[in-house]
Amino acid sequence: MFKKILIPTDGSALSRKAIRAGVRLAKELGAKITAYYALEMFQPYVYGDGTVIDSATLNAFEQRARKQGQKYLDEVVKAAKAAGVRCETTMTKPATPYQGIVDAARKAKCDVIFMASHGRGEFASLVLGSVTQKVLAKSKLPVLVYR
Repeated sequence: MFKKILIPTDGSALSRKAIRAGVRLAKELGAKITAYYALEMFQPYVYGDGTVIDSATLNAFEQRARKQGQKYLDEVVKAAKAAGVRCETTMTKPATPYQGIVDAARKAKCDVIFMASHGRGEFASLVLGSVTQKVLAKSKLPVLVYR
């Protein structure tokens, strides 16, 4: 059935539950995992007086985000290793998280995307948007949603 599963993570509690469930699925299927983290893009904000955040500050933010993202990816690797499942990781800086997830799955040649959904109400999803809904709409691969 599925031989390579993309498991995106954002470090949330629900994402951690999805990681455990995704690793169990991979073990049952004899599949490999690619863990994915999307770095948020930092916009160089311009303040009212025309001051722009300097590049050194932006670089420091990005380095901290990369470090945090690696921590989240390491959680997936640890869970996979404990279950005896092969796991690789990837982190990118996409325009949007959903685009990063879809692109990562394609580049890693995954068969399926296994991801959490925060299960917000209809109104909250409409206002805030839903990464999971956007992945479902844009992915050509099957998407298994863990709730």
